[in-house]
Amino acid sequence: MGLSIGVATGLYGLSFGALGVAAGLSILQTCALSLLMFTGGSQFALVGVISGGGTWPSAVTAASLLGIRNAVYGVQLNELLRPRGATRMAMAHLTIDESTATASGQEDPAEQRRGFWTAGVAVFLFWNLRTFMGALAGASLGDPEAWGLDGAAVAAFLGLLWPRLHGRGPIEVALICAFVALVVTPFVPPGIPIVLAAVVAVLVAWAQHRRAGEAS
Repeated sequence: MGLSIGVATGLYGLSFGALGVAAGLSILQTCALSLLMFTGGSQFALVGVISGGGTWPSAVTAASLLGIRNAVYGVQLNELLRPRGATRMAMAHLTIDESTATASGQEDPAEQRRGFWTAGVAVFLFWNLRTFMGALAGASLGDPEAWGLDGAAVAAFLGLLWPRLHGRGPIEVALICAFVALVVTPFVPPGIPIVLAAVVAVLVAWAQHRRAGEAS
């Protein structure tokens, strides 16, 4: 399971590599994002803001807000896997959607640990390899608008988001955030709408969780 997830998720790395170069990053900068940031949603958000004409502070803020979920995963996995010593740092870096889902989907503690490491390492290797391949290809494509790459970041991010919209709660959050982004886009600089939408997502999700707690 972990290996298959790594192969499948790594395919998005090709898209990110090409989009990073199309947004104006160098091949080295694009690869460094995959190597050091290593969280697809935040990476696509960052290059999406930059390619849309947004500022670096706006791009970093958007990426950081979307990366909050990894901290939540970290709390869950710390309780589940009980990492110790030097492995804690490595496990923190590999804590992403795929490794968390693979680990938490197992019943046996040994399989939980095996699932985390297999999925985490597989995604890391394939993601970084294909980011490099995509960046090399993107550097030879020329004008991104001629190939439609200026809109590809949005499509790629939507592809990552769509499979996660299960149940009424996540769909409500997505619709509210989309509405907020559309309303404020004509009035604020590029990059700010996605930052505001991310803040709204956190607030709405918190309100939903609180309402569910009160109902129970």
